[in-house]
Amino acid sequence: MKGIVARVTGSWHEIRLEDGTSLPCRTIGKLRMEDIKTTNPVGVGDEVEVQYEESDQFKGVITEVLPRRNYVVRQSPRKKHDLHLLAANIDQAVLVTTIIQPKIKLGFIDRFLLMTEPHNIPVVIVVNKNDLFGEEELEMFGGLKYMYEDIGHQVISCSSISEGGSDILKNMLTDKTTLVAGQSGVGKSTLINAIQPGLSLRTDDISDHSGKGQHTTTFAEMFTLDFGGYIIDTPGIKMLSFNNLEPLDVAHNFKEFFEKSSSCRFDNCLHRNEPGCAVKAAIEEGEISYIRYEHYLQILGEIEDQNFWERHKDL
Repeated sequence: MKGIVARVTGSWHEIRLEDGTSLPCRTIGKLRMEDIKTTNPVGVGDEVEVQYEESDQFKGVITEVLPRRNYVVRQSPRKKHDLHLLAANIDQAVLVTTIIQPKIKLGFIDRFLLMTEPHNIPVVIVVNKNDLFGEEELEMFGGLKYMYEDIGHQVISCSSISEGGSDILKNMLTDKTTLVAGQSGVGKSTLINAIQPGLSLRTDDISDHSGKGQHTTTFAEMFTLDFGGYIIDTPGIKMLSFNNLEPLDVAHNFKEFFEKSSSCRFDNCLHRNEPGCAVKAAIEEGEISYIRYEHYLQILGEIEDQNFWERHKDL
């Protein structure tokens, strides 16, 4: 039988079968992605082959993971040298963020895009809680919209208490499988509840002590939308690191850098101090965002520091 992984909790997976029913399944044998090592060999959105477990029609086993058309992975928060599979076979991703409550972290947006760009997954950036915008926040949103729409990502603002904004997002989700992600506290679960009444996803307020968001979603789960399509809700992400990447991987997946890099003097240009760098020239001319460039340099530095200590750990 074929099905889609709708939920993963520990060693058990809820499989949505072709007839619409659900079957709790465990994995058997070694189900690993061919090219990378993940802490969870099966993720939400995976298409799988299952069979009943010893003629038990209430439980089953996953016997095969079918080929993926794409996937999104992040560095495992527990095992830094492994990857965690967030979702597979998605049409697009929605990154929910805020300008205030909590304060926006532009670097996080660029790190998220670094996860989706290798598979050319479209990303919509949703700036939530626009009911809290004042003049300063409106100006910041305008700059954000200009910067990311210039490189091909749609940027919208909305609020879970305003019908207009959520209606725009609803139209984007219709008849598509969408990964929804964001840092804790940005109102992701509240926004999903507003789009799809009846889900009753648990929500929490911003921590009074830290001013940061509190985790509400503890595992990834796929939900059916009444108006057509599916969303994959993911746990709030605190941070994103990339010790699974090499510096050139980063350079190739900042899309506007890669487009300019064909004019660089050196094929392996990392766009720092190399002579004849077309990316640096574009930054000086204002064609590429200096903010994005700063985030790029920060990620490069982190990866190179990690690689240095890994090479010298036994000294």
